[in-house]
Amino acid sequence: MTKEISQYLSMGCMRCRFGGTPRCKVNTWRAELQLLRQIVLPSGLREELKWGVPVYTLNGKNVLSINALKDSANLVFFKGVLLSDPYNILQQQGRVQAGRIVKFRGTEEIEKHRETLHHYIQEAMAIEENKVSLPKKNNEEPFPEELLLVFETDPAFEKAFQSLTPGRQRGYLLHFSQAKQSKTRAARIQKHKEQILLGTGLHDHLDD
Repeated sequence: MTKEISQYLSMGCMRCRFGGTPRCKVNTWRAELQLLRQIVLPSGLREELKWGVPVYTLNGKNVLSINALKDSANLVFFKGVLLSDPYNILQQQGRVQAGRIVKFRGTEEIEKHRETLHHYIQEAMAIEENKVSLPKKNNEEPFPEELLLVFETDPAFEKAFQSLTPGRQRGYLLHFSQAKQSKTRAARIQKHKEQILLGTGLHDHLDD
């Protein structure tokens, strides 16, 4: 276990204001997160820590992640919309178009779906290996992966972003996506998070 992932599982999400305290949501689901990790690791995906949560990549591309919400431990597929989902276990989070999430509320439930998850992980890897692109919808500005991951771990922030006017949303999406490096995109999102939670646009003057 890498030092960073060990820290996540022992202390909680490092972006959570309760990280390292008993109130952190990771504490509730530590056994479930450990089990999900054990299921993912044999796939051969590269394990990394991005944006405070474990992310698993293939050829530098994000394939899936594990995280905890208040009411569940989760396996998140970045291109889940492309999965065939024969067992109908994938859920859409809010208006996130590409990502899909599988929620668990106990280790027994995870064990029951162990083989199913293995097949879903293999399919997700095949999608990435074949460089299958996500469909574009109505010429809308795409949501960067870094923003989708924040949505998955912070539903309140997602709700605030979706409550912005279409013009304000597009302004932020353009600003985030223009950064060439993932860490820069993530930094821009964190920089403007409070502004988004206040319901203001990228160029709004907060003191007006």
